[in-house]
Amino acid sequence: MALAGRAALLWRARLPSPCPAAAPLCCPAWLPVACGRPYSSRGKGKLDMSAYPVESIRNFSIIAHVDHGKSTLADRLLEITGTISKTDRNEQVLDKLQVERERGITVKAQSASLFYNHEGINYLLNLIDTPGHVDFSYEVLRSLSACQGVILVVDANEGIQAQTVANFYLAFEAQLSIIPVINKIDLKNANPERVEKQIEKLFDIPTDECIRISAKQGTNVEKVLQKVIEKIPPPQCNTVDPLKALVFDSTFDHYRGVIANIALFGGEIAKGQKIVFAHSKKRYEVNEVGILTPNEQPTHKLCAGQVGYLIAGMKEVTEAQIGDTLFLYKQPVEPLPGFKSAKPMVYAGMYPVDQTEYNNLKSALERLTLNDSSVTIHCDSSLALGAGWRLGFLGLLHMEVFNQRLEQEYNMSVVLTAPTVPYKAVLSSAKLKKEYGKNQITIINPAQFPDKLSVSEYLEPTVLGTIVTPHEYIGKIITLCQDRRAVQKDMMYIDENRVMLKYLFPLNEIVVDFYDTLKSLSSGYASFDYEDAGYQSADLIKMDILLNGNPVEELATIIHNDKAYAAGKLLCERLKETIPRQLFEIAIQAAIGKKIIARETLKAYRKNVVAKCYGGDITRRMKLLKRQAEGKRLMRKIGNIEVPRDAFIRVLKRESDK
Repeated sequence: MALAGRAALLWRARLPSPCPAAAPLCCPAWLPVACGRPYSSRGKGKLDMSAYPVESIRNFSIIAHVDHGKSTLADRLLEITGTISKTDRNEQVLDKLQVERERGITVKAQSASLFYNHEGINYLLNLIDTPGHVDFSYEVLRSLSACQGVILVVDANEGIQAQTVANFYLAFEAQLSIIPVINKIDLKNANPERVEKQIEKLFDIPTDECIRISAKQGTNVEKVLQKVIEKIPPPQCNTVDPLKALVFDSTFDHYRGVIANIALFGGEIAKGQKIVFAHSKKRYEVNEVGILTPNEQPTHKLCAGQVGYLIAGMKEVTEAQIGDTLFLYKQPVEPLPGFKSAKPMVYAGMYPVDQTEYNNLKSALERLTLNDSSVTIHCDSSLALGAGWRLGFLGLLHMEVFNQRLEQEYNMSVVLTAPTVPYKAVLSSAKLKKEYGKNQITIINPAQFPDKLSVSEYLEPTVLGTIVTPHEYIGKIITLCQDRRAVQKDMMYIDENRVMLKYLFPLNEIVVDFYDTLKSLSSGYASFDYEDAGYQSADLIKMDILLNGNPVEELATIIHNDKAYAAGKLLCERLKETIPRQLFEIAIQAAIGKKIIARETLKAYRKNVVAKCYGGDITRRMKLLKRQAEGKRLMRKIGNIEVPRDAFIRVLKRESDK
């Protein structure tokens, strides 16, 4: 009887609760919002997405520079539409990763579906919150492919920054509708009039189109939603067309496999249908479809123009390629263009701390790169650090965030070597041309660096950097850029106080500490953004590190000839501090070919052999010292220097000890 009573209680708990009598205007009557709390997908009836024709759908992204209030604006939009309840704890709701919470920046683009009633019509608004840092511009690019418009957020205090310009042109080139929004008007030093003039001068957008808001206080945020409906067009697609959907993001769940985020460009998709991926040609049965609100909310089906998620029993991380097109079985369609693959700007070696963890780390890397497709992986090995990988990243912050996510999400500790950039060599040797099968090779590891005699020229990657700064710091910044071998391309005053500088930089000069130095010189006011500018000819050399005349492969670096002496001296000094002393002297040398450019000497441990000589003839003392020197010389010939793994890690670590 007790068991029957418990079963009845459990059955009642699973029944859907009735819809509240007074649902907010912005929510349709069927939307399960109760007592002002965000609804859960468990135990609720599935949503009928066919109630939203294509004409009432708006897909848009929020783009801006770092810390201009994108995620805060997304929070207010979620509250106004009743998607989440209004509480004081709603801070960066869409920033779900631990690394995002800790650093206070958006790393991963997140989508959410909002329901809004405007002039008596129910609209479905698909919002994507994007990162603002230059290292995550690939996330922005992928998000824009699923949108028809963007909200461009600019800080009323800071004005237009470098990444604001870059994101505007990404949206402009994609021919998306742009809604300019000036945020943080509640700040004491806010100057929205100045920002409106900047927007008009740089982007040619009339000042009367700018919306002044305070996302933190919710001022005028409702106007943004109304503008989205009025200005952003609905998707150009039809439900009666064959199914055509783009995979623009994906994650891995240990229990349900791969969860793909999709945007439908035609047709419908529902549970039980058989689908095929255009790239892999594999067939799957759909287990679940739904929308993100921002939590997963299962639906009966997804229709053309809508954005949602799909679970189809994909267990391998390689099965859902980002940029792939899916269609119904036996109803093939022309695949969508997909995405241009991300071009890595920085390479670093990654090795497990313990080689027994190699397979676990390999599995973790596969799953994390499913969620972050801009990382490229090549197998690598090192005599000192063992088997590992050479990873390509979009920047230094991207590399640090990826490493942090490995530790936090997969509990993996790794050794990450110093970052390098990809160089190229134009071959002149017929033998090497035949070996590689091409005239030009890309060098991502110093061990692959060809000899100067077999190369006609070396090429180094360059970037076009944009610096936006207050005018009082121009002198210091120009000096910094000149020290980094940069060439000035343009200089323009945005207004009476702010200047935009454009420089052509060698990528190797900005990859480690340029951003930090720029911030410290400008008291934190300058902003920096860069884009790929191809390759240019450079005087590159390979610098070897020798220990007692023997080269250490792991410590070899590719560097510009002008910077070789300073870099070699620093590396020798760091090695002297980290290598333990031996019973014989160790010569630590930096060499270019056969020429030694820097040297440090690690003195040997020695016994005081003349301690017993008190008084007596000097020849006795000299005889003992000579015998000791001969012994040390013999030991140095036969002695083998084993550099401890800890020393390699300390020398190859990312942080500079300057």
